[in-house]
Amino acid sequence: MTAFTAELIGTALLITMGNGVVANVLLGRSKGQGGGWIVITMGWAMGVYIGVLVAGPYSGAHLNPAVTVALAAAGRFAWDLAPGYIAAQLLGAALGSVLVWLSYRDHFQVEKDSGQILSIFGTGPQFPNPLNNFLTELIATLVFMTAVLHLAAPKVGLGSLDALPVALVVLGIGLSLGGPTGYAINPARDFSPRLVHALLPIPAKGKSEWSYAWVPVLGPLAGALLAVAIFSVSR
Repeated sequence: MTAFTAELIGTALLITMGNGVVANVLLGRSKGQGGGWIVITMGWAMGVYIGVLVAGPYSGAHLNPAVTVALAAAGRFAWDLAPGYIAAQLLGAALGSVLVWLSYRDHFQVEKDSGQILSIFGTGPQFPNPLNNFLTELIATLVFMTAVLHLAAPKVGLGSLDALPVALVVLGIGLSLGGPTGYAINPARDFSPRLVHALLPIPAKGKSEWSYAWVPVLGPLAGALLAVAIFSVSR
């Protein structure tokens, strides 16, 4: 398996499981409807576990443009490889979103709450405040990337043996910092699914809220780069 394919498949698995658990909890007449935040955070953590387990041996399992950019900035990953990794991550996230839609297509056809539908594809704030929302994503990704930098040292990514630790890190972030914005901590996790939401023929989907989309892209990138800066100084 090439690194590109590994990043694509790993990210697709991550989003399939992550957005899938949100669909299971939110969509009407789903068997998991009403499962709550603990179920959602566990589902996302398992999505990370599966994605890293599969992609780790072949690409280092970045599965996240913020991770790729941060590792390159830290000198642990070649900048010329970054565009290919990020392209694979964006495509994988889109594929995962489509797979969730296919799995829950009957539910999407009858769901009337556009907000619930959008929540399955993209993150959103409980209190719309761009600066605070940006800081929340920055802080959550700072925690995530700090853990990744210690797990990955001195490698260029996360190997399959690191699947469980990084999944537990994501679980902890979701439980502790996920409330305000839904903890994107990954630009591909939000941008590609939001684009898929805009394109799919879902009857009551409403708007894709692109005015917010910069927050889960720039917040994680800023948080990851700040983690690299702090890590570099502390070494």
